[in-house]
Amino acid sequence: MKIFSFLQLFAATFYLFLGSLVLIKNKKLMINKVFFVLCLTTTIWHFGASMSYSATTNAMANFWGKFSYLGICFIAASGYHFIVTLLNINKGKIKKFVIFSYIFSLCFLILLFFSKYFVTDDVFHYPWGNYPKPGPLFSIFTLEFVFLWLMCPFRLFKAYRNTTSPFEKNRLKILLVGFVSVSPALMDFLPEYGINYPPIGFFFCSIWLFSMAYAVVKYRLMDIRVAVTRTGIFVVVYSLVLGLPFAVAFWLKGWLIETFRASWWVLPLGLMAALATVGPFIYIYLQRKAEDRLLADQRRYQDILKQASIGMTRIRDLQRLLDLIAHIVTKTVRISYAGIYLFDAESGEYVLQVSRDKGRLPVPKLASSNPLINWLTLKPQPLIYDEIKLKSQDSSDLVDKQLEENMRLLTAAVVIPSFLEDRLLGFIVLGEKISGQIYTQEDLNVFQVLASQAALAIENAQFYEEAKKMQEQIAQAEKMATIGTMADGLSHQINNRLYALSLIAGDTIDTIKLTDTSKCTPEVREMIGHINHALERIQANVMQGGEVVRGLLKYSREGETGLEALDLHTILNNTLEMVQYKVKLSEIDIVRDFSPNIPKIKGNLTQLEEAFFNFIDNAYDAIVERRNLLKEEAYRGRITVSALPKDNHLEIVVEDNGMGVKEGDIKKVFTPFFTTKTSSQKGTGLGLYVIKRIITETHKGQVSFESDYKVGTRFIIELPIAQ
Repeated sequence: MKIFSFLQLFAATFYLFLGSLVLIKNKKLMINKVFFVLCLTTTIWHFGASMSYSATTNAMANFWGKFSYLGICFIAASGYHFIVTLLNINKGKIKKFVIFSYIFSLCFLILLFFSKYFVTDDVFHYPWGNYPKPGPLFSIFTLEFVFLWLMCPFRLFKAYRNTTSPFEKNRLKILLVGFVSVSPALMDFLPEYGINYPPIGFFFCSIWLFSMAYAVVKYRLMDIRVAVTRTGIFVVVYSLVLGLPFAVAFWLKGWLIETFRASWWVLPLGLMAALATVGPFIYIYLQRKAEDRLLADQRRYQDILKQASIGMTRIRDLQRLLDLIAHIVTKTVRISYAGIYLFDAESGEYVLQVSRDKGRLPVPKLASSNPLINWLTLKPQPLIYDEIKLKSQDSSDLVDKQLEENMRLLTAAVVIPSFLEDRLLGFIVLGEKISGQIYTQEDLNVFQVLASQAALAIENAQFYEEAKKMQEQIAQAEKMATIGTMADGLSHQINNRLYALSLIAGDTIDTIKLTDTSKCTPEVREMIGHINHALERIQANVMQGGEVVRGLLKYSREGETGLEALDLHTILNNTLEMVQYKVKLSEIDIVRDFSPNIPKIKGNLTQLEEAFFNFIDNAYDAIVERRNLLKEEAYRGRITVSALPKDNHLEIVVEDNGMGVKEGDIKKVFTPFFTTKTSSQKGTGLGLYVIKRIITETHKGQVSFESDYKVGTRFIIELPIAQ
């Protein structure tokens, strides 16, 4: 087999493999199908040429030469069809033109087998192979082929001028470079006209088809400057590696035979082996040097981002940390927009925390059920808008279209997820680069490192803020505990003053009663009457104040630690007596839904009063919140206490029709320092935590919690029945 016959056969195999690979990638997409057809036609051309070059008779050379035209006839038409499909051009005239080009090619295919006007039965013989001689209509086919071929870069260049997407511009550049590189392949028509020109088009076709396959399959494209530079260095280096030994063998063959006789081939072969050994090292060295110059700016900001990602874990202030991340990204990479979204546990949404671009109207938050959030959770990798846009155009998948819409609303060129283990903590939204360049794979790798380090730094900052709040709550709880320990002394002092006021008021009233006012004028008698009434009111309020002090003292005292048989009615009566000074009982209904003869429970009276005080206080706060937020007509708060014996326990349910608790907060209700109260006198979050310990540890009972948001809440308490 001749060398060119072997090269053509190798090229045909490569084209078929490349087309099949793209088709397997996604059989449903039209662009993949059209590319396979293009590769198939090119495969037929080179396979037929390979067999024709090695044919030993004119008949076989002519047969295989005509066979190659089975592919050649449709290469230009399928190439143009590929370009308009890739550019998503759906205009009616363009579609008709594509159909016409296929019909025109089919006409020449018919002429190929039923006429000699296209290709004759004669054959050109060249040193490297055979070619069938053309007929009188062959020039028309050549013109049609060249015209369709030139229309492809024309369409690409027109699309390049009209697009503003850096990604799409880079993609079109790769395709344009591919068409420029394949131009020398048109010289393969010269042997058809009797010109002795070796058929080297297979080499350029390989570059062309590979560039198009890369543009179809590989969404995260390489910078065009890097791609061209790498290709150029590869061609130069390996042209020397392969070409120099052939040149030595061709130009010095006579001298080599004369000098080395039968072993003349050793020198070219040894030179090829030596160059093949050092060739990769030369290529890597030149590539590194070239890319250092081309990507100097990109590597500069990548190094800055890496350094920043290491240092940000030392920042404890969350807002300062987020501002710093956004500032570093926008300034070093020179990005038009940056936004950071973090998960908010209270709302169950991803909320915008930082937005750096005053000219935009950013999306304030995204629900956890948003398709973008679901995608990032399932596939923890960066999302590129142009990739999603291409997929949504070619695919009927609803998910791709929803992703495209969400990224467009976010004005996102890239979305970088930030994970803490398997939990999506948040994500960074990046706009286009101001320079107009694309986001390379190296950029995405650096941003992923930054996002991972940011997740750790954000968790540290959040933990620090939560610890700071908890410390403040502990301090507040300690203040309240201190006031509680002072209750005895305070109540004694207050009672003394109330007693003094009561004595003064009583003595004054007695004095007025013993005084003869008959001789006083009517005005004086009226004034004395008002004074007497005022003193009686003072005395009544002093008595009521004394009751309040006694109630507070009773609530604050630790009480006996032992357990005794207690009646549920007594516990509730004592609780309502204390809670009335904090809760407006007239605004709600207290319903006792249990039998008067309910079994007694074994417990500590003071501690159980504290527990029910908290239940009723929390229920009242939830009722007020629902009344203020929902503003429902005819709404009235209700707290129902029901009880039923259950084995050797009494199951008590305290239920309200208040605001309820959000689903995300239900698991936190018994956590220390967690509170759902929204009033100005927000709780410390210790109440339910302490109550749970009282019931489970001191009384060996159980307490659980159920709630429906905007419906109400139920506390289920199980306490042992007194034997």
